[in-house]
Amino acid sequence: MSKPIRRGGAEGPSQRQLRVAEEIRHVLAMLFERRDFRDPELATARITVTEVRASPDLKHMTAFVSGLGKDVPPEQFKALKRAAPFLRHEVAKAVRLRYAPDLHFQPDTALDYAMHISTVMHNNPVVQADLAKPAEEEPDA
Repeated sequence: MSKPIRRGGAEGPSQRQLRVAEEIRHVLAMLFERRDFRDPELATARITVTEVRASPDLKHMTAFVSGLGKDVPPEQFKALKRAAPFLRHEVAKAVRLRYAPDLHFQPDTALDYAMHISTVMHNNPVVQADLAKPAEEEPDA
């Protein structure tokens, strides 16, 4: 029996993509914790890898990074892009894959978005009115 053919990306990432991306996230987090960089911008950087997303062929990984409690400054972000070949080499040594994945770095804006939604929800009088009144029970049908 043959495997079902996956068409498009409607189903989301595969288990393998998720597993490999999480492993690479752990390796990158360990590298940033050690701070073994020649670049002085990265040697003093406090960078957190919040998520890694893998391409379907596992040749490209997008790492979402943030500073501890704040955004990564532009100078450190440029230093991250300069250090990508070194980080790729370290990831290739730590994770056994057929190809060493190209690393792409993106700022993580998920926390900023969550804070924005929280502020909007707390300042909206309609939402406050809904939260203030007791939940009405619906009769069983």
